Amino acid sequence: MALSDTTTRPAPAEAPHPTSLFVNGYVPRRRGLVVTIGLLLGFVLTVVWSAEFVDSTIGDNVANTLLGHDAKGTPIAGIAAGIAFAFVSGIAGTFTACNIAVVGAMSPMLGDNGSRSSRVRQLLRPLGWLSLGMITVSALYGALVGIIGTDMPQFSTAPSTPGALSARSIQSLVVFGLIGLVMVYLGLAALRLVPDPFARIAQRRPNAPMVFMGVLIGGFLIGRPFGLFRMLFRDAADSGNPLYGAAAFVLQSLGNVVIMTVLLALISLLFGGGVQRWLAARPARMTVIVAIAFLAAGAFTFLYWDVRALERRGIIPWYPTAPWA
Repeated sequence: MALSDTTTRPAPAEAPHPTSLFVNGYVPRRRGLVVTIGLLLGFVLTVVWSAEFVDSTIGDNVANTLLGHDAKGTPIAGIAAGIAFAFVSGIAGTFTACNIAVVGAMSPMLGDNGSRSSRVRQLLRPLGWLSLGMITVSALYGALVGIIGTDMPQFSTAPSTPGALSARSIQSLVVFGLIGLVMVYLGLAALRLVPDPFARIAQRRPNAPMVFMGVLIGGFLIGRPFGLFRMLFRDAADSGNPLYGAAAFVLQSLGNVVIMTVLLALISLLFGGGVQRWLAARPARMTVIVAIAFLAAGAFTFLYWDVRALERRGIIPWYPTAPWA
């Protein structure tokens, strides 16, 4: 009997099976360390984040420059001015606290194969699906504001009082708290520590995860306290026009992601080939990137808009913050 007949050969290792866009099947060895880094990064961001600097110093100055006048000090006069204000205020709000979460949604889009033009097309395709979810939520909420508007919590101009939560604050806490927890779950799912929520639907609808991420990003408008957005909200509410409300909110959301889209396209054009080779060498690296992005974004969103917000209202006694924050 030949030796080959008596030797048991090990079965060839099967490549990990991806279950959805955010879960590629490759699991890093030190998952606990990845979770710790992601959550810690989100926590540190809440400590050092200065809403006044980002919203006012950056956001207001960008809007003033693009509009050519004082964005907050000039009333929105008419639908055309409102449409322009909506898009510009969206661009100005790109780097507000809400949009940290956008990084988690867009990170899996880098590192594709092919030529430069092919990489850009592969980047824009999932962005289109993300935009579908985002536009749907923004349009529906904008239309609702145009119909109900002045009776909604976000329309309130009452100042916040220490030790109490206004209806506007409660709305922000609930919306951003839920979004933050969902992002944390997606980060854990990328590491296969919890089931992938898109595993079944992605078999038939592979773009479902990006549509869902667009829904979450569109949901930022439901809780957003950004000053320029509140101006837009009140203008849409006062108009009583659901079509204007829908159009304005859609443009606000699109303005929010346009700069990040351009930045990602440039990175893909300039470094996409190198990024792809680096990721292909160890596919678990993409898992680490996706997981940390989601965990950090989710932890930041939940801790900043729920826990730190309660401290700012004097409801809990202390939360660590940097002197400039």
